[in-house]
Amino acid sequence: MSHVRSAHAVGTNKSKGADGPSTSSVLKGAQNAWDLLSDEQSRRHINTGSADLNNILGGGIHCKEVTEIGGVPGVGKTQLGIQLAINVQIPVEYGGLGGKAVYIDTEGSFMVERVYQIAEGCISDILEYFPHCHDKAPAGQEKLKPESFLADIYYFRICSYTEQIAVINYLEKFLEEHNDVRIVIIDSVTFHFRQDFDDMALRTRVLSGLSLKLMKLSKAYNLAVVLLNQVTTKFTEGSFQLTLALGDSWSHSCTNRLILYWNGNERYGYLDKSPSLPVASAPYAVTIKGVRDAVNSNSKRVRVM
Repeated sequence: MSHVRSAHAVGTNKSKGADGPSTSSVLKGAQNAWDLLSDEQSRRHINTGSADLNNILGGGIHCKEVTEIGGVPGVGKTQLGIQLAINVQIPVEYGGLGGKAVYIDTEGSFMVERVYQIAEGCISDILEYFPHCHDKAPAGQEKLKPESFLADIYYFRICSYTEQIAVINYLEKFLEEHNDVRIVIIDSVTFHFRQDFDDMALRTRVLSGLSLKLMKLSKAYNLAVVLLNQVTTKFTEGSFQLTLALGDSWSHSCTNRLILYWNGNERYGYLDKSPSLPVASAPYAVTIKGVRDAVNSNSKRVRVM
């Protein structure tokens, strides 16, 4: 992890001037609300692979925003993370962003064989939906190979919370050098901070600083940040209930929050938090091709009380 050690050095040296760009942007003057609305409406989305999930998310995972995705083990968090790392690369001529992905793996759950499978599934869908387009574009044909998709995922394996802090501090420099990255995925943001941290007050401060940095990066580099999170138990109203890890203060660290859960034998996504969309849920499936619509899906938005 020599690159991680150098990343820590870069992050440490720049920490004193971290507020410089944001201060200069403030001094340039305020934006008006109309410009903000126009910016929001022009933002691109990253396809989740499921039309139902896209529906409740307002088109997919939003660029310039931080989205938290949580759920119990085995419900498909990593599968969705990998799917997003593949789908962000769909060429523009096929309705995608044509970007690249950064995947920060803290748990060792990133399996290259599965990434290859999901890339193959994505390519087969493109060829099915655009049967004639790829014949006319040799460059696009070359891009539609699993090897090309895997080559455009920048992978960091993280083994401690100090390495995680170092890599996130290093991201700004990395993104300056790789300005075609359109998504950063951390799988999971929780793992090392639950295992190795004893001082809860310090943990809260460190995580708040990291989340603020990620939010600034998402806006500055026009990319989506996706934070995968684990669940824990919380004693509420006389009983233990499942809740996302890292406590209530962490819930303010993201723009959107999607909770994945089981309903019998079916997987569902529940939009728990969004600044502009209603609370809603939708079914989805994890197939050999990746994340897709559930078999009995009717693609309708479901209101959850």
